[in-house]
Amino acid sequence: MSPNESQAATNPYRLALLDDHGLIVDSLARWFEDRAPDFEVVLRATSWMDLIRSPEFPVDLVLMDLQLGDTVSIESRIRACRAAGAKVLVVTALDDEESRERSLSAGAAGFVSKTLQADELVEMARRAVHGERMPRHPSRIDAAPHGHSADTATKPLNALEGVHLSPAEEQALRYYVQGLSTVEVSRRMGVGYETAKTYLRRVREKYAKADRPASRKSELIRRAAEDGYLE
Repeated sequence: MSPNESQAATNPYRLALLDDHGLIVDSLARWFEDRAPDFEVVLRATSWMDLIRSPEFPVDLVLMDLQLGDTVSIESRIRACRAAGAKVLVVTALDDEESRERSLSAGAAGFVSKTLQADELVEMARRAVHGERMPRHPSRIDAAPHGHSADTATKPLNALEGVHLSPAEEQALRYYVQGLSTVEVSRRMGVGYETAKTYLRRVREKYAKADRPASRKSELIRRAAEDGYLE
């Protein structure tokens, strides 16, 4: 039995696919389901909010499109996923050095072109989820990149009850959902550990009172995304 078959037989890696083209999401899902038994596609999303709000999030690995047509930066998306415990592999038609550096510096496991063959992409996903060092410029086949639409499937937020945070609570939240520990939040803010911990506790309590649970870190990241604290 190969290592991949062994993984599939025991506990397949939980995979999320995030791309604003549903056809790409569905095609990748079918490929992984047919050819990569060591992965289980548990989440298909066409917008950042679809990913963050899903009860399946966080997952082991997110295959994330670079350009989603929303206002959340790639750095914030990657850091939020990493803070929740998910690794990220950025898959893009815009294969330029600046975007690559931004993604890798934010914590992405790799940055690959959509012109990769599907079996090569699966192998990159395996390397990412295993924590292996990724090549900075993976090999590509000659093919026209997929186009992108400016449309976004972001859900309306006007039905959510607003939560008023103090400036200090908001700052603590922004730092925390970008992947900083409570100790690091306290250092960034120039306050004691207990003070930073209190800010974050108050944030959770305010969301709970608004019937928007945020006791887990993944839930708190979801609330921050809903309320525009990820930029």
